[in-house]
This record gives sequence, C-alpha cells and structure tokens, in this order.
Amino acid sequence: MLLPSEIEAKSLIPAIRAILAKKLVNEYEMKEEIVARVLGVTQAAVSNYLRGTRGDIQLMNRLTSVLEVMRMTDDIARDLTSNKAYTPNTMAKFVELCNYMRYTFIICDVHHGMESNIDEQVCEQCKGTLISGRV
Repeated sequence: MLLPSEIEAKSLIPAIRAILAKKLVNEYEMKEEIVARVLGVTQAAVSNYLRGTRGDIQLMNRLTSVLEVMRMTDDIARDLTSNKAYTPNTMAKFVELCNYMRYTFIICDVHHGMESNIDEQVCEQCKGTLISGRV
C-alpha cells in the first residue's frame, strides 16, 4: 500500500509541476529553460509537460477544476515569475497546497485510482490521520 507521501511524489507533485509549467510558459511567457530551473526539473521535462506527454492529464484536469487548487497554483506561479526561484515563501505555499490536497481528500481519490484493493479500515485510519494533521 502506498503512503500519502508516495502518492504526492508519484502523482500530485508531477501534476502540479505540469500545471505550473504550462502556466509559466503560456501566461507568463517564461522560457522553458527558466521554468525548468525554477521547478527543479529538466528542460525536456518542461517540454513534455507542455506537449502533454508527461504528467497525468486526467489528474491535471481534475486539479484545474478545483478553484482553491488553482488559486494556490496561481499564487505559486506569481512567486516563481517574480523571483525566478523557489523562495522559502514559495516553498511554504507549495507545502500548503499539498496539505490542502490531503485535508480535502483529493489525495484519497488519487490513491483509489492507483490501488483498487485498499483495505477500508486502513483507509479510514489514514483519513483520520490526515484530518488531525499528524502525517
């Protein structure tokens, strides 16, 4: 069974990076090389995000339909555009976004899509932990 951190690392963070890459290139007209540097990925990864060959398209569509996720992503994009780097403030906003996806159980929907045979007792215990913020 996957841990919440593994789900974030394998699915949620790459999807958010893809959303940010598209936003930074298309809306803020940043060059792919700069986007790669500020996101901590290669230029090839950014190119693949833009073409839709990297990142879970369905998950990205789901995330872009959540108003609060997009508000937080827009805020991170503005920070990255003005600073051209991750700052402690930007990092805190990214962590806040990950926490939001935990507390609203977006992470649970993603987990159920990755593993269909999750023991419901384990699932309920994990949800309790997510709510209490002890993860």
